[in-house]
Amino acid sequence: MLPSDLLIYRQNGETVVPKKLAIDDRIIGIASDRVECFQEYKGKTQGELDQKLLEMEGDSPDYRVKRGFAHILKSSFSTFEIVSPLEPQILRQKVFAEAAKTKTIPDCRSDTLEAVSQSLGAELKRTVSLEEIEKGLYADLQENRILIEFDAPIPDSLIHRYNLSQVQGIFYRASSIIINAHRNDPGEYKLLFRYLKLFQLMAYIEGDSDTGFTITIDGPTSLFKASTRYGLSLAKMIPALLHVTKWSLQAKLQQKDPYTGSVKSGRFTLESDRCNLVSHYPPGKPYDSMLEQSFAKSWARAKTEWRLEREVDLVPLPGSVMIPDFRLVHPDGRDFLLEIVGYWRPEYLKKKFYQVRNSDSTNLILAVSERLNLEKAGVNFTELPNRVIWFKNKLQAKAVLEILD
Repeated sequence: MLPSDLLIYRQNGETVVPKKLAIDDRIIGIASDRVECFQEYKGKTQGELDQKLLEMEGDSPDYRVKRGFAHILKSSFSTFEIVSPLEPQILRQKVFAEAAKTKTIPDCRSDTLEAVSQSLGAELKRTVSLEEIEKGLYADLQENRILIEFDAPIPDSLIHRYNLSQVQGIFYRASSIIINAHRNDPGEYKLLFRYLKLFQLMAYIEGDSDTGFTITIDGPTSLFKASTRYGLSLAKMIPALLHVTKWSLQAKLQQKDPYTGSVKSGRFTLESDRCNLVSHYPPGKPYDSMLEQSFAKSWARAKTEWRLEREVDLVPLPGSVMIPDFRLVHPDGRDFLLEIVGYWRPEYLKKKFYQVRNSDSTNLILAVSERLNLEKAGVNFTELPNRVIWFKNKLQAKAVLEILD
């Protein structure tokens, strides 16, 4: 995705229109030049690459497009690493300690580096050159990291990624999003709902697989305090939506006027048959969140007959649907569903608990972080579902097993 300073959009009344590049000879030429530059600078420092990219910009009015291409190539197709015989911080300590034994370093710089070279060579059991030490001293600075891998995309793919990133940037300041998905394949819904859970978005899902779903998602500006991280998570959901065949989206935005500093309302719409966007997400199952991965590892270490399953079907709720994170199955036939509550807002938690209390599912367990501060959210503790697990930083298998027993 692109940082806010590289987003380009125009205002048509309250409607925000992000910039999308045409795939023509001129734009393909600009994209190709950037890809070739990265290929040529493989093995060189990020600072050298940045300097070359700056020279290529010149005084072109398209500088933000060129910088946008470069940003995407750096963040999504490049691998920069620290190249040093030791961790730079440890190497600096060794050099400075050696320098402290003699006169000031300008007078004995070569002798100091030679001494460190010999001691480090003996420690690592290989020859360590003076050049390695000099480059390694500050190799942890961003501009000194080395471009060691570059997975060059074709120009068309880079342009598609740029156009998608421009649209994603719109959602950094969204207050709410409504998605209407119409009569799609059930597998497409399931994948979309999994991505909603993966990115821990506060979503209200209404409808069913036969008639379609209406998904209302709280935006980052709807929280008690606007969250940049939540805004990024929301933007990451858009490529997943592109795997659904038929849908429409409406978003309400809150934008700061660059001249007056006042907050203005805006809106943005997107439709599946007109968006002309291409997803780079694979159509398969998304990876688990860090919290889910941590819990799965904890469960693998637990000594229990209960089996942990990742694949869980849609669970109907009053006017909605849920895909729990896990199913817990016992050899005697008992089974429970486990749902981990992520981001929150007072109305979101109240509605979530109401739906669970009034659902037909008697085997659903909610795991809720103590950090959510339900009292501040105005949630009535006497109206919580029966099976609730509280956890702090990580959900442990032991806590779940206790409620199962």
